[in-house]
Amino acid sequence: MTAKRGFWRRSPRTLRARRHPNPGGSGGDDAFETRVVHAGQAPDPTTGAVVPPISLASTFVQDAVGSHRGYEYARSSNPTRTALEACVAELEGAPHGLAFASGMAAEDAVLRAVLRPGDHVVIPADAYGGTYRLLARVFEPAGVTWSAVDHVDLDALAGAWRDDTKILWVETPTNPLLTVVDIAAVTRLAHERGARVVVDNTFATPYLQQPLALGADVVVHSSTKYLGGHSDVVGGAVALADDELAEHIAFVQNAAGAVPGPFDCYLVLRGIKTLAVRMDRQCANARAVAALLSEHPAVSRVLYPGLPGHPGHDVARRQMRDYGGMVSFTVAAGDEAAVKLVASTRLFALAESLGAVESLIEHPAEMTHASAAGSPLAVDPALVRLSVGIENAEDLVADLRHALDAVG
Repeated sequence: MTAKRGFWRRSPRTLRARRHPNPGGSGGDDAFETRVVHAGQAPDPTTGAVVPPISLASTFVQDAVGSHRGYEYARSSNPTRTALEACVAELEGAPHGLAFASGMAAEDAVLRAVLRPGDHVVIPADAYGGTYRLLARVFEPAGVTWSAVDHVDLDALAGAWRDDTKILWVETPTNPLLTVVDIAAVTRLAHERGARVVVDNTFATPYLQQPLALGADVVVHSSTKYLGGHSDVVGGAVALADDELAEHIAFVQNAAGAVPGPFDCYLVLRGIKTLAVRMDRQCANARAVAALLSEHPAVSRVLYPGLPGHPGHDVARRQMRDYGGMVSFTVAAGDEAAVKLVASTRLFALAESLGAVESLIEHPAEMTHASAAGSPLAVDPALVRLSVGIENAEDLVADLRHALDAVG
């Protein structure tokens, strides 16, 4: 945080850029459903294995001092991680991809690569609690300022702008209120003012939404969620086109060392192969769940972009392939009823996280967004968030109806 700009410059042999012009065994004209299986995962040239090997080596033999075969030390790079980074880059339509030990590590690396003391960041008014905590508790004491603004209101966004604003941090759909932000519109506003746009694409995934194609500069993911898809790995990812910024982020990645292990990379790669088919099922199930919630008397409000009455429905229809697998709603009887509800389901497991094959239910005010309590980003205690899985839709609807009837 205190280093001068340009601190990322390094010896060319220390790290190589993660530029992936046409990674893996897929072609640039292949459909997403094809690329998601093959991107970054060409058959192993030594054995012909169709799955990239899990390379557990921590260090690599050099042919001579300073002469190696692309790898020196596993914190800097690893063959399995290279495959994952190439895969994420291609799916997001980017030449550069970087993998991290968690979504928060990915966010931290991007912020550190761009910001210096005195810089300002604009985040959503309903940003993820972890992003708020990172800025308010880590970056603010180091001299970075931030503002939380409704990204749907372009006038409010412009009014919050400062000369020292360097990043517009976008979530769409947001977590947990599922606000939909017009990526192209806010990107134009930010670029006119000389700032970079970072989009957290965790909820939508590259299957449903392509922020870089809409003008954004950087995409971040918690690969723990939909990319991994099975609640068995923690990870993060960054994709971007800018060569110089990619070098900056890669420097932070290596210097701070918040990198995923090779087995974690393998698990995310395995999960990504089924991303498209999982998302299709989760979107369909979410529509069925939203329909139930919309008509149940125990529910006062349903937040789901797929509903025609959602304020961001038209934007979502324009910039997304489908509306996602996340649904939030408020319980009419208030916070005590919401707490009772989340502990009353049978198939929806009471747990944090999201995006996996099993359906999850949680109480954001006391769970995922507890860190925002007492702040302008505090969550309505009557709010319930659902991560809809791939189970039978009728079973999920019946489970929720039974729990809602009990609190209604």
